[in-house]
Amino acid sequence: MTSQNTLFEKIWQSHLVVQELDSPAVLYIDMHLIHEVTSPQAFNGLREKGLKVRRPDLTLATMDHSTPTKDLLLTSIDESGLKQLQQMETNCQEFDIPLYDLDHPQRGIVHVIGPELGRTQPGMTIVCGDSHTSTHGAFGALAFGIGTSEVEHVLATQSLLQYRPKTMCVEFSGHLPKGVTAKDLILALIKEIGVGGGAGYVLEYTGEVIRALDMEARMTLCNMTIEAGARAGLVAPDNTTFEYLKNRPFAPHGSAWDQALAQWRTLQTDPSATYDKKVSLDTSAITPMITYGTSPDMGVLINSPVPDPEAEPDPTRRAALRKALNYMGLTPGQALIGQKVDVVFLGSCTNGRITDLRAAASLLRDRKIAPGLRMLVVPGSASVRRQAEEEGLDNIFLASGAEWRYPGCSMCLAMNGDQLSPGQYAISTSNRNFEGRQGSGGRTFLASPLTAAASAISGKITDPRTLMV
Repeated sequence: MTSQNTLFEKIWQSHLVVQELDSPAVLYIDMHLIHEVTSPQAFNGLREKGLKVRRPDLTLATMDHSTPTKDLLLTSIDESGLKQLQQMETNCQEFDIPLYDLDHPQRGIVHVIGPELGRTQPGMTIVCGDSHTSTHGAFGALAFGIGTSEVEHVLATQSLLQYRPKTMCVEFSGHLPKGVTAKDLILALIKEIGVGGGAGYVLEYTGEVIRALDMEARMTLCNMTIEAGARAGLVAPDNTTFEYLKNRPFAPHGSAWDQALAQWRTLQTDPSATYDKKVSLDTSAITPMITYGTSPDMGVLINSPVPDPEAEPDPTRRAALRKALNYMGLTPGQALIGQKVDVVFLGSCTNGRITDLRAAASLLRDRKIAPGLRMLVVPGSASVRRQAEEEGLDNIFLASGAEWRYPGCSMCLAMNGDQLSPGQYAISTSNRNFEGRQGSGGRTFLASPLTAAASAISGKITDPRTLMV
């Protein structure tokens, strides 16, 4: 009888260089993504050791974190950000690495442009000095973030030392209700298992609901897998995956496409394969979600009240909830619907793709954002920005009173003035709501593009279903 393996096991085994007893495995890396924030020290390490980049052709560099979004003239960029961009250009020239710089027509957030270019493909191992590398798992690739010392190691060797994680199957059953998106699914999962629930695991998302999601929704799901503490997230490739990749610039073409397709179709968990753990969620019971605290697992159904920390039996968790509510200025039992919002941020590697912009525009069309509210719309890449403009989405955003920006990480991590002021409340489509994440003293509610747009219109947290036809 042939062995039965999970999708993760198939990718792991096919990339295993060597595995010694009681030691981490040496894993071959198919693609290394780098950006200007976590790579400078790694290149300095190469210079000090007299090493070269082993596979520049398997390294993709882009400028995204420190890039300004107000304009491309660098008028709003701070000094440290400018130095990072300049050093990135120097490093890529010296080590012969292709760079998607500020002037490149396909530049953007690293986890947006990899799939757009067709560089992200099923069965790959992909790493980056960025925690949300898990995004690429939507294609059936084993993708995860690494530290700066590991960035140097991969640049020099095209391999990585890794302990083998366990596997968890996450099944979403039922159907996707009105107004519920992939962002709501992942927030519901994180609420269910907690920020440490996935620690030590690679999560594989399964079920009829997952199969019905388009690729950009799957990317949103996998993107926030890291917020559950997991090493990576995976969705087995299928016809939806293949249709997305077909004719992308770096996807295989001609007979090579046929060969790749035959291989990709084998990347499914075998029927009798077993996982170390399984979690099931009934999607039909999920409504639009929103966070209320300072961790992605502090989330509720949008019509639910703020939970009471005193009802939490675990003392550590209880203390964390008390601290979070104090920071957020919320009280137990308070309704979140109707809570004032000062800023809305639509963008990031979580929700900065064309489908996210279309969703928000569908509610903002022929409507105005609330007086005094600021809304930033930041496309995830130059390609997304162009496509949105071709579809007239920019005009919808501008007519509503929102700001139409250039691509970058922007307010996701409070870069280049794209940040909250102390005490301000924001609805954000990004991935983290930590204290000060979007600006010192800023207070963040994580939500989907639909919820963000609905809340921008009313100036307060709003259930998007009330504005949907």
